[in-house]
Amino acid sequence: MIKRITHSSFFIRLMHWEYWPFPVVYGLLFPYWFFLCIKARSFFFFNTSNPHINNGGFLMESKKSIYDMIPGNFYPGTLLFNAGADPAEVIASAAAYQFAFPLVAKPDIGMKGISVKKIGNVNELREYVLSSKVDFLVQEYIPYENEVGIFYYRYPHESKGHISGIVKKEFLTVNGNGVSTLRQLLLNDKRAILQLPVLEKLYGTRLNQVLPAGTEEMLVPYGNHARGAKFIDITHLADQELTDAIDRICKRVDGFYYGRLDIRYESWEALKRGERFSIVELNGAGSEPTHIYDPGHSIFRAWREILRHWNILFQISRINHKLLKKPYMNIPQGLQMLKANREYMKLISRGS
Repeated sequence: MIKRITHSSFFIRLMHWEYWPFPVVYGLLFPYWFFLCIKARSFFFFNTSNPHINNGGFLMESKKSIYDMIPGNFYPGTLLFNAGADPAEVIASAAAYQFAFPLVAKPDIGMKGISVKKIGNVNELREYVLSSKVDFLVQEYIPYENEVGIFYYRYPHESKGHISGIVKKEFLTVNGNGVSTLRQLLLNDKRAILQLPVLEKLYGTRLNQVLPAGTEEMLVPYGNHARGAKFIDITHLADQELTDAIDRICKRVDGFYYGRLDIRYESWEALKRGERFSIVELNGAGSEPTHIYDPGHSIFRAWREILRHWNILFQISRINHKLLKKPYMNIPQGLQMLKANREYMKLISRGS
């Protein structure tokens, strides 16, 4: 009885703040956000933080346009297709660029891992194309097993950037014992329980199979908190060598001053040298300092980090506003952005 309660989705979410809804986590902090808006004399000051990214990367930014700003050897091969594309043309284009399965397909404008899918064969690619209601990307799959999110910022009038947080991502994985089915293994993991409805849809009757002893299986190959990844704060590893490497990389992205890089890499030492890595996402003003979601962190520590990053965002936006004479987004533009985002979320949610 007790286990039934403690392993219920409601109880897990209640007792672990990292799963609380956005309004609950951020609600008490909004007065400080409004204070920053008053200081900037703009409710949408953040658009100047990354002046070459649409809306500063807060909402409704095209991933493909951001990839195009990054040196080609820093990110996976990527193709953009319009909603309603002919599956035969998509398949032919992927073949022409010598993309090999598995691939990754995802919306060009995306968030929280919605509608991101690992594609294993031609039939799965065809199904994804037919189901997508928005423009989408097809990418080469990066085989590196390790993934981190590195939060970077640089004040426009300074020559050196900074790392303010690093999160290590542990993908949703189960270890077989030769007795329990995949479903039973998942039910013993509170983090996995929250993903069970999606996993049932994805894997079906395969969840009833017994996983052999000593076998490890990754069920969700995405470093996204909403998709079951566990986030571990490793900010203490941000030494000067790593900071210099990330700074060199980010300076090659024109007009990028604030945001998070989600990076897959072969080894930590290689990453510190700026080698054998791939940027799978570059997020701008809307980025969260995701190291706050370490299960060992309290909500109070998370609040401090959020406020610290909001202040950095404000400072960078204000400096770019003055130095570049770039105007802040006005209220009609900001409201249109929010409306467009609401409508877009409905489309990609239906397709997920």
